[in-house]
Amino acid sequence: MTSVPVCEQGDVLHDVRSSGEFAVSDLKVDETGAFAHLRTGVVDRLRQAQHALPDGMRLLIVEGYRPLSLQRHYFEEYGDELRAANPEWTAEQIHVAASRYVSPPEVAPHCAGAAVDLTLCGPDGTQLDMGCRINASPEESDGRCYTDAPGLTAAARHLRTVLSEALSGVGLVNYPTEWWHWSYGDRYWAMTTGAPAALYGPCSHG
Repeated sequence: MTSVPVCEQGDVLHDVRSSGEFAVSDLKVDETGAFAHLRTGVVDRLRQAQHALPDGMRLLIVEGYRPLSLQRHYFEEYGDELRAANPEWTAEQIHVAASRYVSPPEVAPHCAGAAVDLTLCGPDGTQLDMGCRINASPEESDGRCYTDAPGLTAAARHLRTVLSEALSGVGLVNYPTEWWHWSYGDRYWAMTTGAPAALYGPCSHG
């Protein structure tokens, strides 16, 4: 992905809490409110996706923009967990395995304000059961974090399909090891869709 060029569109970061259109979780609240910000092009598409959901369902936004320093911390922290559990692995094996679950900082779509971690909730904001919690690692969830994981209940499978159809229908793409992770305009999106360049590169909040 590092070879994918970026043709920066300059969309500003928008606070998804400002309009009250979306349910927003406090799971990833930070002091500056960075977690609730996304590029306007992404927000516009989330608005369309929410309108496409069945009655009684809403998008629940968990995390959008993520500062580069925090992304680096997450990547290194998970690498340390893998290293402790697999002391025989080489540094390259650790890097590859960590990249399944946490994007390397240099290509992370959250740092571009182009990725969003989200799920579905009911009218009262109660999170619906999608088969495993958001941010569950492959080890913790026994692989249920994978979007198309086998062994899900019929209800969880249905909800993932509803979420996927609404988001893919407006142009977002899913990272298949994380059912909750969707993006638009980042390098992964460009690589997945065949676009000649990403629309958004790393940006700053505030």
